[in-house]
Amino acid sequence: MGTSVNGRRAYIGSFTTAGGLGITTAAVDPESGALTPLHSTDVVPNPSYLAPSPDGRYLYAVSETPDGAAAAFALTPRGPELLGPAVPVGGADPTHLTLAGGRLLTANYSSGSVSTLPVRADGTLAGPATVLAHRGSGPRTDRQEGPHAHAVLPDPSGRWLLSVDLGTDSVRSCVLGADDGALTVRAEAALRPGSGPRHLAFHPRGDRAYVVNELDPTATVCRWDADRGVLTPLGETRLLPDGAATGSAATDSASTDSSKCAGGTQESGTYPSELVISRDGRFAWTANRGHDSLSVLSLTASGDTATLVTTVPCGGHWPRDLALHPDGRHLYAANERSGDVTWFTIDPATGLLERAGSVAAPAASCVVFV
Repeated sequence: MGTSVNGRRAYIGSFTTAGGLGITTAAVDPESGALTPLHSTDVVPNPSYLAPSPDGRYLYAVSETPDGAAAAFALTPRGPELLGPAVPVGGADPTHLTLAGGRLLTANYSSGSVSTLPVRADGTLAGPATVLAHRGSGPRTDRQEGPHAHAVLPDPSGRWLLSVDLGTDSVRSCVLGADDGALTVRAEAALRPGSGPRHLAFHPRGDRAYVVNELDPTATVCRWDADRGVLTPLGETRLLPDGAATGSAATDSASTDSSKCAGGTQESGTYPSELVISRDGRFAWTANRGHDSLSVLSLTASGDTATLVTTVPCGGHWPRDLALHPDGRHLYAANERSGDVTWFTIDPATGLLERAGSVAAPAASCVVFV
């Protein structure tokens, strides 16, 4: 099991082609939230995004490379142990993955597609992948010449899978075929052209969703209708204080393989990467690359409005991922280009963040807890 007698574990993904250690296992102090690295494995290149199984026995990773693959690991007291070779996903540069309906799903950025792989009873992955290719483009010709799927996740009801596409400024609502694992698009929500939606998180109540936009530092508040699978944008919130640079002409994708993410150059601007919501639904936080900050947002009781309260330094450079500790008291930022994971204590009354510590993690890209 991932949570041994020694307590909870954190797993840190990274870009091996940019000096990362692969998947690092860390012990988690239950009071302070501090991470202590224990060991690492680099048997799979660029395990940039991770997802544990619900029972904590297995860990799944993308291999964010042009060939695109996913890998399964058994979680043992010695760390993750690879369960067979990585399985091709039939798409290029998978950036995100999730588990649903007995399948592993990946969002493949460069090919603009979503793939599904069967998960066997022993946690291993089977192939070949079933692939849903997105279609469309956006007004930003440097980043939206075609589809760029960046995230895929189930809705709280378990009836739908949502695919967030930066290249087409849209979120697709899909159903997963029980027999063949094929995804069928039933609805597509259009977001503001040029916004570049990247990731999505649901309100704990399940009827609101929040999309963080990469190409324009905003978050879009949406109503979610689980009966029909329809996502309806309600409004946007700017993630930076007035006067902060947003940037719109960057050539670095900040979203694809490690040569572009960690080894490229970013002239200026801000490119949000992740959004997480508090357990009580009162607050949300985003990570803002370039501005190198975390935004603190206050949510109304209805969830229809998000208000920027403040931003705080992320503790490093280029925060690619945010993760909320399962007890809701600490927030973790994976700072890719400075090579560290920084954690913050959350004020439960205000949602404000206070830096509590950091640990070295070269080319860090993701943090998950088991």
